[in-house]
Amino acid sequence: MSTMTSRPRGNARTRVVARRSGLYALLMALAALFTSPFAWLLITSLKTESAMGAFPVQWLPHPVAWENYAEALDYIPFLGYARNSFVIALIQSTLMTLSSAYVGFGFARLRGRGKKLMFGVVMSTLMLPHVTMLIPTYLIFAEIGLVNTYWPWVMWGLAGSAFLIFMFRQFFVGLPLEMEEAAILDGCGYFRIFFRIFLPQAKPMLATSMILSFGWAWADFLSPLLLLSSDRTTLAVALATGYQTPQGSPLQNLIAAGSTMYVLPVIVLFLLLQRFYKAGSATSGLK
Repeated sequence: MSTMTSRPRGNARTRVVARRSGLYALLMALAALFTSPFAWLLITSLKTESAMGAFPVQWLPHPVAWENYAEALDYIPFLGYARNSFVIALIQSTLMTLSSAYVGFGFARLRGRGKKLMFGVVMSTLMLPHVTMLIPTYLIFAEIGLVNTYWPWVMWGLAGSAFLIFMFRQFFVGLPLEMEEAAILDGCGYFRIFFRIFLPQAKPMLATSMILSFGWAWADFLSPLLLLSSDRTTLAVALATGYQTPQGSPLQNLIAAGSTMYVLPVIVLFLLLQRFYKAGSATSGLK
């Protein structure tokens, strides 16, 4: 009898192990698929210039050209462009996070006529492609003299983001009403309630918002290309236009080396804030 009962249990364990092994194999295959572009970028950044056009394709660099990274830093003012990108991304991400949090708090906790309509209007802006707004935005900024300055990124940051407003609104809706009522009884206005009570509770959402908005500003190519001169532009524009021979041919290995260094700040920021990012993204749509 014990032999008969042990066999089904053994078969069940075998099926569980087989399912888990298959799942892990699938996840490893997907991970390899998603990381393969970055792996190819690293391989390309270590190839010599002569190996770039070699046939058949040289899959592994030989010899390994570590000097490509030093040359990528010197070929263009890499650190200067990186500083411009960092300033723009930090300004926009900080202001966008705070303004989106404040608007999300208002939609979540304040009461008033037309609030649902206004929230619907804000959410409808998510359907507007960013590209369609570039020319009107450029004309407006040119008319008021803000071209070739960083003020457009300040204004975009203060305007907030519809997607981030939605995430903060979802988070603040789920906080207990007793916290707000107790603060009002103590004589706090909604401005102090937001900064003293609600904002400290929103650390996961703040980290999530900082990662997303910093990445958006850091990776933006079209806006700096339209609004900034060549000496004040960002690293994204410089990478696309700076690594060329005198004849205009792109230097693919230097572009790959510069692009590898270009993505490092966003990766470092994500690694520093990923614990809060995962918590925020996991709870943003549940309330």
